[in-house]
Formats: sequence, C-alpha cells, structure tokens
Amino acid sequence: MRRTLSIAIAASLLVTLPVISRAEPGVQITVLSNRADLVTGGDALVEIVLPEGADAADLAVDVDGVDVTDAFADRGGRIIGSVDDLAVGANELTAQLLDGPGATLTITNHPIGGPVFSGAQIQPWLCTTSSNGLGEPQDLQCNAPTTYSYLYRSTAGAGLVSYDPDNPPSDVATTTTDEGAEVPFIVRRERGTANRGIYDIAVLFDPAQPWEPWAPQAGWNGKISYVFGASCGTIHSQSSPAGVLNEFQLGRGFMIVNSSMNNLGNNCNTVVSAESTMMLKEHVAETYGEVRYTIGSGCSGGSIGQHMVSNAYPGLVDGIQPNCSFDDNWSTGLEVIDCHLLVAYYARFPHLWAAAQQQAFVNGHMSPSSCIAWEALFAPVADPKGGCGLPAEQEYNPETNPDGCRGSLADYMVSVVGQRPQDGFANLPYDNIGMQYGLNALNSGLIAPEQFVHLNENVGGLDIDFFPTAERREVDGDSLRTLYQSGQINDGAQLDQVAMIDLRGTSNNEIHTDFHTYSMRARLLRANGHADNHVIWSSPVPLVGDPAWTQQAFLLLDRWLSAVEADTSDAPREVKIVRNKPADAVDACWVGGRRVTDMNVCRPLFPYYGAPRIAAGGPSTHDIGKCTLKPLEQGDYTVSFTEDQWARLEATFPDGVCDWSKPGIDQVSSTPWMTFAGGPGGEPLGDPPVSQPLA
Repeated sequence: MRRTLSIAIAASLLVTLPVISRAEPGVQITVLSNRADLVTGGDALVEIVLPEGADAADLAVDVDGVDVTDAFADRGGRIIGSVDDLAVGANELTAQLLDGPGATLTITNHPIGGPVFSGAQIQPWLCTTSSNGLGEPQDLQCNAPTTYSYLYRSTAGAGLVSYDPDNPPSDVATTTTDEGAEVPFIVRRERGTANRGIYDIAVLFDPAQPWEPWAPQAGWNGKISYVFGASCGTIHSQSSPAGVLNEFQLGRGFMIVNSSMNNLGNNCNTVVSAESTMMLKEHVAETYGEVRYTIGSGCSGGSIGQHMVSNAYPGLVDGIQPNCSFDDNWSTGLEVIDCHLLVAYYARFPHLWAAAQQQAFVNGHMSPSSCIAWEALFAPVADPKGGCGLPAEQEYNPETNPDGCRGSLADYMVSVVGQRPQDGFANLPYDNIGMQYGLNALNSGLIAPEQFVHLNENVGGLDIDFFPTAERREVDGDSLRTLYQSGQINDGAQLDQVAMIDLRGTSNNEIHTDFHTYSMRARLLRANGHADNHVIWSSPVPLVGDPAWTQQAFLLLDRWLSAVEADTSDAPREVKIVRNKPADAVDACWVGGRRVTDMNVCRPLFPYYGAPRIAAGGPSTHDIGKCTLKPLEQGDYTVSFTEDQWARLEATFPDGVCDWSKPGIDQVSSTPWMTFAGGPGGEPLGDPPVSQPLA
C-alpha cells in the first residue's frame, strides 16, 4: 500500500514565512502529482500560488472543512504540502487568504487498487503478494504492505549486493550522478502494490539521510527510467514486476520503475498499463518529488507498451527507446489472425502451395517462418479457450464449460471493446471482408491466377470461439471505432510530442519483422506530416542484446530531453521536440561495427517486407481493420482470369473488394486521454480541472 506522508508544520513556524510574491492574480491551486481528477491512494502533492504581495502567514487551507494549513509551508520559494487521508470520491480543497481572495479545487481520489479510467476490472484475479515477498493480500484488490530493501556496490567491483542499514559495510563505493553529485552507491528498492499489480522502484538512497518530496536526496536526478515488459498475455494474475537494477542508469542518478501491469506478457490491456504508469508516477511524485522527465524502454511487447502509452495518454512518457518494435497490439493482432487463417489454408491444400516462397509472397514476409511463428506463439492470445491462467476446470470451453473464463485479448479488454448482445462475449474487432489475399503477388506474377482464386475462396474466417468458418469474418459492433478513437490502434497523432529512438535489430525470419518500425514511421508521417522525432538505428543483430547500443541510445535520449526541458519558450511541445533534437540523433545502421548514416548504404543492407494485409494491397501503415469496399473490376489486375475463375471471384466477393485508397471503416483519429469508467466505448476525459476563485 502506498506510503502516506504526514507533514506537521507548527503554526508558530508558519506565521514566520516570508511574503511570497506571484505575478498571477488571485489564489491558484495545483495538484503537482497528477491530474486533480485522477488522484489515487488517498494523498496528493499540492502547490498553492498566491497573488503578488500576499503574505503566506494569512493563508488557511482546508479539505471539506477540515483544516490542513499545517501541511503547507514555503519549500524553497513555493508553498507546497502533502494532503493526506483523502476520501474516495470528490474532496474540496480550499485555500483562502485572510480578508482576501481564495480558490477551491475538487480533488477526485480513487482507490489504490484501481480502477481510475480503465473501466470495470476483470474477474477473477489471482493475488501473488506472497510469492513476491509482500505477505498475504489485505483485500480483494491484492493490496499488501510496502517493503524496502537495500543493495550496494562494493569497492571490490561491479554488481549489487545486499546492504544492511543497521550494520553498514565499510566497502561502499561511490558514484557521481549526471548532475555532478558524488553519493554512496546504495540503492533502495521499494516494492508495493497498485492497480492490482506489484511495482518496484529503485533509486540511489542513503538510509542515513532524510528524503522529502520537496527535498529529495542528491542521488536522484529527478528523472525516471520506466521499464515496459515483453510479450502479450491475458492471465488473470497480479504476477511479478520486471527488473529495475540497471547499474548504469542507477549510477547516473536515474530512478528505475516498473509495475507488473506494465509487462504485457502479464497484462496485455494497454489501457490498464497506461493507468498503472500514471498511478506509479503519481506515487513517485508524492513520495520522492516532482519528475523532470521519463524515458521508456522495452522490447517486443515492451515496445507496444511505450508506443501505446505515449500516444493514447500523452505526458506519461517523454522519450522512448523501443526494441524489436511493434506499433500496437491490435494491428499486430490483425497480422496474427491473418497468418492463422493462411497457415491453416496452406496445410489443407499443400499441392497448390508446395513452393514455400510463394507462401511468403502471400504472407508479405521474407519467409513463411514468420507466419508459422505467429501461429505457434500468439494465435492462442486470440483464442478464448484457455489463456486466463486459471485451473483447467475454470477455463472456457464451449462444450464442457461455456460459463468459464474466456482468455482472448478481446475478452481481457471487454471493458474497452464491449460485449456482443447475442451471447455477452467480448466484441471481436477482426474483419477480413473484401480482402484479396496475395493480390500483390498475383499482379507481380509470383503466384498463378488459380492459386489466387482458390486461396481467396477457401481461406475463410473464424467464429467467436476461434473455430474456422467457410465464411469471411465481419467485425463485431463498434469495436474498431473504439480501438481507433482510444488510440489502441495507434495512429501516432500524439507521438510527435515524444523523442523516439527505435533500435531495430533485423529479424525478418520470425515475428519481430523489420517492417513494423517502418509502419510506425508511415503512421507518423500521415498523422503529423513529418517523422523528425523518430530515429531508427539498424543492426544485423538485435540491439536489445548489446548494452553498449542501448546505453548509447539512452544517453542520446537523455541529452535530447534535457535540451527540451531547457527550452522555456511558449512553443508547443511537439515543436520543442524537433527544435532541440541533437545533431547526432539521425537514422543510422551498423556495418562491420561501424556506424553509417548514409541511408543509400543502409537501406539495401537492411530490407523490410510487410504483412498479409500489405501483401493484399493494403497501405504500409498496416492499420486498416475493416476496409472500404469497391466493385470487383477486371482492370485492377495485371493478369487475365478464365470465365470460371472470374465467376468464382464474384461469388467470393459479392459486395466488392478492399479499396485501400480510402480510410478504413470507423477509422477515426485518436482522442487522447480516453476514460472507460462509464463503460465500453469510452469518452474523452477532457481538460484537467483547474482551481476556481472563491466568490
């Protein structure tokens, strides 16, 4: 459970505060730790700004009539305090000058176990506090007392070992942070619970010295390195956090943060991931101090977490370092299900598809192995039969246990996509109506007309239980519109506010195919007119496995964001991101260990391909879930069909084929900061609340 700060400032000290002058008229109240309407855990870090010439000794502060004036004091020229014991729901904070102006601000507090904006939480939920060293859970939200442990680096060499504050060792090494502070290399790891997850926070921390949120120790540089975990899973479990003991980053003064709800292999609900990021950053601000900026990192599902959180909930992460990148989990899911259908089709008709390279042409990949890998590794994530991580007798089976837990990603995110009226199952946002699989290969002469016709009339679709059907699949309800509007299919419209370095180790033979980095760039170009904030580094091997490359990218992002921070102009953040981009933040590749920035050299050495929808004529953005249809026309093909083949195509596509030149059905622009507290489909949160003057 979140540690609550209790600040007792004697009234006699308060009256000796200096006169605080501000240019702003009236009294203003700001919650520093979060939006005032999204506060969690019962406490908030608050600043009160007084008008010019006002005396802080005349200030009185209360919450719903309860005096909290003593919680506020001059903290280096700013009147800041921690307001504790907030009730769940609305809390009216009032700040009033004696015989002068005042202001009021409604602080809406939510339980530390959530939810805030992610909607109704799925059930059942397995607590793992005991296996993570936190003891038995205290409630159904899996909350447990926070624990603290210490580690240190010895003067004998690298590596963190256990540190006992009651018996401090004599061989503690020192480190100099990037702010120039020389401090003992002692790390405190805080482990706690929030939003039904388990989090870890690691930071340089001298247990012999005090730490207040307005007076942090010199070992913290005010910056966060936020870890996003890999994969995509739908288990109903609190699970475990990822590692936070990166000595390189800690030694420079960074705080490293992760929640088990940010590991997509535990929790592939990216709305919950964003919510957990927000709650954890709020806790950092209330406990350790205000955050200067946050740098994300992570591979595969960790890249999805960074892309999704940064775009759908801008401001939570300022710079990202995705590895083995994917744009988002839902458009990636289109590739997974398309591959699932194609792999099953090839297995049924091997005589037509004996040439493996022809399968690759239809799949849009370099090799058929990519679709085979998707089928083996992640097709089960779209299958409701299993996947909840519960005992077998509790898992869904349409015949033996129709009321069991459905484990598909759609069911895991039912609070976002909503339910089908006919059976109450989650809407499935997958559609392949009108898709001409293998169209590019046909028009390029790489497959025969009969193969093309046979493929499209037999590839079929799937039903809500992931069983194959002869008919194509049509999307359920408005689920695609919801995914687009909430940024779950990532359009990149807010990502121009983020500094991005994509570490693309070439991997075209498995699921992490290179094109995903370039589909993200295509989305940025379409949404923002440029991709000047998007840097791609390519390598023959995955860069995530080489600390030297990740460290180099991390330091570059740090320089980039530091320059943005120093830009105090009124320019929009997206302008500052581009204007303050370092000169060496450019696309590059590594050839024989040498950094090359000439893309005429790099591009042929690091080719990228596509996916089934791109190979079906779709755009490089790879983000159309349901295409607009147009009539079947002979002139759209470079080959001729027999009368029989054309009649079969007309029977396969009675309503027409995909017109990829037009936006997809329900493909609306993303609206940042959507809330699903009111139910599936969601609605925009709108602007953060601000304080209002008292009459």
